[in-house]
Amino acid sequence: MMSEQRVAVITGASSGIGAALAHALSRRGWHCVLLARRADRLKQVAAETGSEIEICDVSDADAVREAAARVLERHPKIGLLVNNAGIPSHGSFLNASPERIEQVIRTNYLGSVWTLRAFLPGLERARPSSLVNIVSVAGTTVVPDAGPYSASKHAQLAFSRALRAELRPRGISVLTVNPGPVTTEGFPQSRLVDKRSMRWAVLTPERIAEKIAKAIERGKGEVVFPRWMRVAGIATALFPTTATRVIGKGDPGRDAEIPKDAGGG
Repeated sequence: MMSEQRVAVITGASSGIGAALAHALSRRGWHCVLLARRADRLKQVAAETGSEIEICDVSDADAVREAAARVLERHPKIGLLVNNAGIPSHGSFLNASPERIEQVIRTNYLGSVWTLRAFLPGLERARPSSLVNIVSVAGTTVVPDAGPYSASKHAQLAFSRALRAELRPRGISVLTVNPGPVTTEGFPQSRLVDKRSMRWAVLTPERIAEKIAKAIERGKGEVVFPRWMRVAGIATALFPTTATRVIGKGDPGRDAEIPKDAGGG
């Protein structure tokens, strides 16, 4: 057992932001435990970073509790928990299947709740410790034709903000991360990348991971990457009717890509 090492648990770590975070944190001396559904991809990332793995679907509360029990038996103290797992939904509330809507909510929102509750004893034993919730700019505003995804991210954002006050007395800090467009396996962001004038707005998982690692080290509470995308959330909060109308006029259609891939694993 590596009790002397700082242990970080990352969900959705088989690709995208989660995999990049495993690399960034490992370089900083963290011993990572990676959770995801795809065993083959997870094993590859683990081999590259010297990490441990647990195959787990965070939308299944029982599976999360069982995985957490195994991890906490090996590592009673968890210095950092990153809720990164998530899945996309390109359909609207009117055309997406009920099963898909439920799965998006269970994974993107409830998955974070189940994971935090399961690993809370380890975070408390390691205090001061940290929780990082990878949300999305979609949680601060509306995304055309991706209503279920936005709703799941709005819920996850509220969850993360509420926890900041709830966990402070327990010695656990909370960092909320709201990324904008990130090019990943699940979201190549081709609509933006294909336009030279918009390529600057798309970030890589590696760049986001470095920014997150630095935000953890600096004790940040909530960040938006890139920073200029804060405007969308502020506009929606102050002028919800106007913002919705403007965004609706710019609806790119059914094939639109939502802002980020949370790295569903």
